[in-house]
Amino acid sequence: MSNENKSIHEFDFNLICEYFSSVERQGPGSPEVTLKALDFIENLSVQSRIADLGCGTGTQTITLARHTPGQIVGLDLFPDFISIFEQNIQKLDLQDRVKGIVGSMDNPPFGKEEFDLIWSEGAIYNIGFQHGLHTWREYLRKGGYVAVSEVSWFTDKRPAEINDFWLDAYPEIDTIPNKVAQMQKAGYIPVASFILPENCWTEHFYAPQVEIQDNFLKKYAGNKVAEDFIANQRHETQLYYKYKEFYGYVFYIGKKI
Repeated sequence: MSNENKSIHEFDFNLICEYFSSVERQGPGSPEVTLKALDFIENLSVQSRIADLGCGTGTQTITLARHTPGQIVGLDLFPDFISIFEQNIQKLDLQDRVKGIVGSMDNPPFGKEEFDLIWSEGAIYNIGFQHGLHTWREYLRKGGYVAVSEVSWFTDKRPAEINDFWLDAYPEIDTIPNKVAQMQKAGYIPVASFILPENCWTEHFYAPQVEIQDNFLKKYAGNKVAEDFIANQRHETQLYYKYKEFYGYVFYIGKKI
């Protein structure tokens, strides 16, 4: 029985990876939002080193590369994402400044104070916001920046349905003031925080998934794991449209003290 469970788990893992490899973005965001966050980062030069942790297939990494000097490394746990990342970098002839590596954001293969900027869009939740900020601090030089987007509550109170959904999905979800306080406690000066506009969810994240979901269900017709996964994705989308005034993604930018 345990072997059977293991194979289902592995298939689930591969399935999720295949699904998100098919979309340009693995989380809510947009080029405009990446650049807005980048506007708060000072003193980047050709000598600067930037890490994008949990980079996925690298859509936002490419935006960073086009608007910053210096060297960029994108890190992700999924080899398939890094493979697509590297293909995209080659197509745009950015391989002299940008590289992708497979690794864990919880224990990245970096040296102390190696980076001027650590970036992470929609990915820090994988290891937890507070844990991520504490862990990554040692890889930043003094005066270096961290910029992360994180799902957050907009209100102190919200309907039980959405409250329970997110507490189950990500118990560390919190309000914006509490997240800013956590960033300060982790050893950063909070420089800025701003809410990502709705189109980061609707136009850039959910809309491109509609066709992919239909194709996925055709490809894996009768496969309960695949069908459950797509049902979950659709449920999350419906909840967003129903409760978007209560939560969303927020960019948090901090400077290492």
